[in-house]
Amino acid sequence: MIWNKTNECMPREQMRALQGERLHRIVEYVYHNVPFYRDKLQQMGITPDDINTVDDIVKLPFTSKSDLRENYPFGLQAAPMSEIIRIHASSGTTGSPTIVGYTRQDIGVWSECMARCLTAYGITRDDIFSVAYGYGLFTGGLGVHYGVENLGAAVLPASTGNTEKHVRLIRDLGATGIACTPSYALHLAETMETMGIAREEIRLKVGVFGAEPWTENMRSEIESRLGVKAYNLYGLSEIMGPCVSYECTEQNGSHINEDHFYPEIIDPVTLEAKADGEQGELVFTSLTKQGMPLLRYRTHDLASITREPCACGRTFARMSKIVGRSDDMLIIRGINVFPSQVESVLLSMPECAPRYLLIVDREGNLDTLTVQVEVRQEYFDQGFDTLTPITDLEKKIASKLRSVLSISARVQVKAPNSIERSQGKSKFVIDRRNIE
Repeated sequence: MIWNKTNECMPREQMRALQGERLHRIVEYVYHNVPFYRDKLQQMGITPDDINTVDDIVKLPFTSKSDLRENYPFGLQAAPMSEIIRIHASSGTTGSPTIVGYTRQDIGVWSECMARCLTAYGITRDDIFSVAYGYGLFTGGLGVHYGVENLGAAVLPASTGNTEKHVRLIRDLGATGIACTPSYALHLAETMETMGIAREEIRLKVGVFGAEPWTENMRSEIESRLGVKAYNLYGLSEIMGPCVSYECTEQNGSHINEDHFYPEIIDPVTLEAKADGEQGELVFTSLTKQGMPLLRYRTHDLASITREPCACGRTFARMSKIVGRSDDMLIIRGINVFPSQVESVLLSMPECAPRYLLIVDREGNLDTLTVQVEVRQEYFDQGFDTLTPITDLEKKIASKLRSVLSISARVQVKAPNSIERSQGKSKFVIDRRNIE
């Protein structure tokens, strides 16, 4: 099923022409309404008249999260406050929060793009869809919520917390779809099992997961325990929120709604463009946003892009899964380490549950990596609560990690349910090296 066949299946040349027209308009819009961009462009000797095709995007400056924080709260807003009908914000855990304002048109575009995502997953107006992302300043809850309503399905605004009640409602109402973080999906599965609710008692068929990294092993785990087909959803509040890209039933990359969000892949060091198929940092330009459109926003998410048509019929560019972060990656003893690499190793081993924590520390002048992972309940019950089996498993995991990461790691096998759970974004890494 396709929600907007005209745009989602548009021929490439026609799409490029549309993107070029919209790029010119958005540059003209921010030039006249955002002093930050006008100053930047004037310093570079660029005017809106220099941007005529989508290829001219390379003439434009990049935008970073620090630019948003330095212009806190409304310095990058283009629309007057009288036109802003909603404000979202990031957590601000590493500085001032990033404030994003939306006009009524922005909310309409967001809802339409989210309806495209849901349709690609197989959701129809006959479904009951539970939204278990957090509601509030985080864009996840309301972003998906409005898309479900736009599609015409019944939305269950469950949010996070009170998980036992949520499980009962999923069962009793016959919910057929759910959106949440992948870690919360596993928490739901654990809660179901604790409550004695069998998988056959629920009607969930589609799971939509995003907001944190997850691997194919984690996808299989979720599908097995919840009985759903698990799909990826990608977005970021600075560009819009959930809906920037979405998997279809082919699950061969995530389609980017590129009539609204123009994607690039760059080398995170040289900032030069990377070819299709090459891994690099994702950069997005808002093509239609009114509230706070951004030019060449550096996401720091690492992925690759293909523009080959998909078997589903959509012609949108497709991005790979996010394989890490160009800024948040761990550099340990000169080696780049991504949590997703560790997770792939852990979930390839039947004894390990999908619950882990990476602790990076410094002893003297040497960086250390400690990996804590829970053992599955069935293995724990078979004697893993004694020292020898745990030690043997720790050695086995350490050996596999060394072969993948090229560095050694200390491994601590933990009892089931001993690593702290999260109902929002899970914390997978604690880096103690910067703590005095």
